[in-house]
Amino acid sequence: MFLQVVAAAETAAQSTSIGGGLQVGLIAIGAALAIGLSALSTGYAQSKIGAAMAGLLAERPEMVGTAIIMLAIPETMVILGLVMSFMITGL
Repeated sequence: MFLQVVAAAETAAQSTSIGGGLQVGLIAIGAALAIGLSALSTGYAQSKIGAAMAGLLAERPEMVGTAIIMLAIPETMVILGLVMSFMITGL
């Protein structure tokens, strides 16, 4: 859905008489949203997971491997957001 919004914004930018400046700006906003929103959601997820894992490790220290994996999983969202921003900008 996000790519559809960006595509619609690009189409609107091309149909105006302003030219390429608006199109470049909208592409930059789309790329910034792709990274920014994924980073915010990752931070929120890691805050909840981190609190739960701190309690788990206080009771069961042998679960440290699971805790590290559970904290690493949300990081993939930021990596995917970075990939999407590269796809949007065409780099």
